[in-house]
Formats: sequence, structure tokens, C-alpha cells
Amino acid sequence: MLRGLKKTGRKIEATRLESWSTPGVPDVIFCGESGRFSLAELKISRSRTGPLRLSPHQVAWHSRHAHGDSFLIVRDSADDLCVYRSAAAVDLRMAGLDAVAPLAVFPPPHDWEALFRLICPA
Repeated sequence: MLRGLKKTGRKIEATRLESWSTPGVPDVIFCGESGRFSLAELKISRSRTGPLRLSPHQVAWHSRHAHGDSFLIVRDSADDLCVYRSAAAVDLRMAGLDAVAPLAVFPPPHDWEALFRLICPA
């Protein structure tokens, strides 16, 4: 996904987060050209029907920050990138991808411009 960001030509700063002190914090923080921040949890799911593998800490973090610009981006078995708002974390963990309507789906070849316009507006 971060390689896709380079293809957009936008000046978005992306930082991978690895935090042992605060479990559940998403994988990437983005800072758009306007200075607006957004966060994304990146997941891969082999099944649309089974629960998404989110830890209780991740679900809690996304539930607490559901009002902000935070997203779950899931690459599914068809190689589609499915974008969900953080508010969907509980349902995704309990019921799987088919139980929740995604905010957007980007099939291959992925439209990186549209994806980053959605999660990191200018």
C-alpha cells in the first residue's frame, strides 16, 4: 500500500507505527498536504465470511476513535482493497467482511489516487 502512495504524486507523509507501549494503535499514520492526520490498520483476509483477525486492543482502539479519520483497509482473497471506517471494527471481528458494507472497494489494478483521496483528503 505504501508503494501505491508513491504512484499518486501527492505529498502525503506516511509513517509505519510499531508500538509496544500502546497496543491496538493502527499500523500507519498519514499526514496530508493540509496537515490533517488519518490512521489505517492494514489487514489481509483469506475469507469473507469468517471473523477478521483483530486483537481486542485493536477493536478497542478503533471503537474509541470511530469519530476520527481512522480506517481499516483489508486486502481480501480476490486482492480487492476494502476500506472500512473504524466504527466497523466490532462487526468485522465478530462476523467478517460480508457482514459489513465497506466504505469503498478498490479491485486490482488498484486506483491509488481514489484510495488516498478517500482516506487522506487534501
